[in-house]
Amino acid sequence: MSMTNYRVVVVGTDGSTLAEPTVSRAAWMARHEDADLVIVCAYSRLSPRADAKNLATLGGDPRGGEVLGRAAATEALTRAVSVAAEHGATVTAALMVEGEPAAALIETVKTRNAELLVLGARFDTSFAERLLGTLARQIVDSAFCDILIVRPNAPGEIPVPEDAAG
Repeated sequence: MSMTNYRVVVVGTDGSTLAEPTVSRAAWMARHEDADLVIVCAYSRLSPRADAKNLATLGGDPRGGEVLGRAAATEALTRAVSVAAEHGATVTAALMVEGEPAAALIETVKTRNAELLVLGARFDTSFAERLLGTLARQIVDSAFCDILIVRPNAPGEIPVPEDAAG
């Protein structure tokens, strides 16, 4: 059995409280492996109507766990790059991708020929997550590289930021 030398590490970020420890772990791995670090933030654009509905229902958008809006994605990426730099990692790309997080991460792994994907996964607590699956489950079923899943210290809700204006 041979151990893989990681040359490219991809990490997903969403700006949640779990994002910082996830990016920290990816940065640590990249630094110790002398690998390039690629940070990805997938986001969903809200139409003005969806944004108004979301505000009217106090965050009732059904896309829980997704970064809503380009400004929120930019903020999440900026923070992730800062965290990675604090850990001495070489960030070769910080990518903001409109679309589904799982698809964005899997495509980035393929195009960058990454050997390791690092992502955060909260504890599955909702009926919808049990029924539809989680981002981590989708990626584990689809990615052809090593995957490191970073868990929160305790179960509970992890809020994901979104644009104030959409």
